[in-house]
Amino acid sequence: MSKSIMIQGTMSNAGKSLLVAGLCRIFAQDGYSVAPFKSQNMALNSYITKDGLEMGRAQVIQAQAAGIEPSVCMNPILLKPTNDTGSQVIVNGEVIGNMAARDYFTYKKELIPVIKEAYKKLEETAEIIVMEGAGSPAEINLKENDIVNMGLAKLVDAPVLLVGDIDRGGVFAQLLGTMMLLEEDEKARVKGLIINKFRGDKSILDPGIEMLEEKGGRPVVGVIPYMNIAIEDEDSLSTRFDKRDTCPIDIAVIRFPRISNFTDFDIFEQFSGVSLRYVKSAKELGGPDMIILPGSKNTMGDLCWMRQNGLEAAVKKRVGDSVIFGICGGYQMLGEKITDPFSVEEGGSMRGLELLAIETELKREKTRTQVVGKFQEVKGVLSTLSGREIAGYEIHMGVSKGNERNSLSLLADKESGGYKVDGVYKENVYGSYVHGVFDHGEIAFAVIKALAEKKGIAYDESDGIRDYAAFKERQYDKLADELRKSLDMDYIYRLLEQA
Repeated sequence: MSKSIMIQGTMSNAGKSLLVAGLCRIFAQDGYSVAPFKSQNMALNSYITKDGLEMGRAQVIQAQAAGIEPSVCMNPILLKPTNDTGSQVIVNGEVIGNMAARDYFTYKKELIPVIKEAYKKLEETAEIIVMEGAGSPAEINLKENDIVNMGLAKLVDAPVLLVGDIDRGGVFAQLLGTMMLLEEDEKARVKGLIINKFRGDKSILDPGIEMLEEKGGRPVVGVIPYMNIAIEDEDSLSTRFDKRDTCPIDIAVIRFPRISNFTDFDIFEQFSGVSLRYVKSAKELGGPDMIILPGSKNTMGDLCWMRQNGLEAAVKKRVGDSVIFGICGGYQMLGEKITDPFSVEEGGSMRGLELLAIETELKREKTRTQVVGKFQEVKGVLSTLSGREIAGYEIHMGVSKGNERNSLSLLADKESGGYKVDGVYKENVYGSYVHGVFDHGEIAFAVIKALAEKKGIAYDESDGIRDYAAFKERQYDKLADELRKSLDMDYIYRLLEQA
């Protein structure tokens, strides 16, 4: 039987995902087989496994930190919000339908066997399972039939470490207030407190820690500094959305209300002299060198949003001046028309931005597959991509058809054993269904260099990332090093021994 430990937080974005990733790395470095686990994840950033199943990206990052292949067992339930009151429900990597929040609240207890089976499968190979909660265990309105915080901890009999975010203020009230709202058996399960994202001289915090331990009745097992580590952050509260500064090479990503898989563009943040901004209005857009239309969980709804707030017109005015690149839902928007005969989203049909010669029909079945292939002979600013290898994954509800003579890439077709075309381009407007396309090989570097050449500026080749996978491995090691300095790992190992 595996040993388990659980990280819960006082709120969303307290740093749970990063702590789980760091602990997975530490345990793996210490010679243990380790796996992450989050029974239920609500996120629009998802990933497709080798066997074509969908899971949250946070557990993918944690699996990579642990040095293992991501498996849907690590995240058996994924909720992808479609609007303010409902979500697409994905169980064991496959869509079972859309549910209103109230309906899912009633239904979720039926998923306990699914959670137990997924956990059991992880136990077959992992000596240690590091679990992540969601939001806060003190959400009184959600505690009934809880399957992701204390309910899960009880289900697998795991000790809990509770983490609070001092960067947003009120960390002592966060931690003590959360403990106060827990039931007695839940309080007993909490074995330690963690203060996260601390800036400054820790000695100034010592009197507060003494008071916290006295009133909370639990040891503070770590004060973790605010870390400058480049590891994907899937939370919608991500501070990257607030960046406004521009650099010599300026990339603007349209921040749709239902933006999905925005981690596709994280790699651009690692280049010096490059700004990556997320914009919500025509005024914010300005005159970037590249405009990216990202994925969307509601393509038609987000296209309507662009049309109403003036971003559609602003993007179209930039044709010829900016490179425009659409990924997945953003690619669909760049076409001439989107139809929804099965009411997958809005129903009916809608005119696209009419920048690419494609038409999209939304389907009931979701395409889910990892892909490899090559860019075809591409013209325009990004002609440097021609012939380069491509790798990533597709995850979409629609099929787009258009002029294959201007297709962007050829991908291996697992079903036929041959090849299929993906994406199209027209002058400096490009579109593709492939998520993660910029992460592979030197593609991101080639894009930055091409944008610099178009602008007539030199780009120092030593400033670019050539191997993103190796870069991420270094970041996981850096995270582990910082956590070893800040956490009482001897105490954490004792908790595991007692579990």
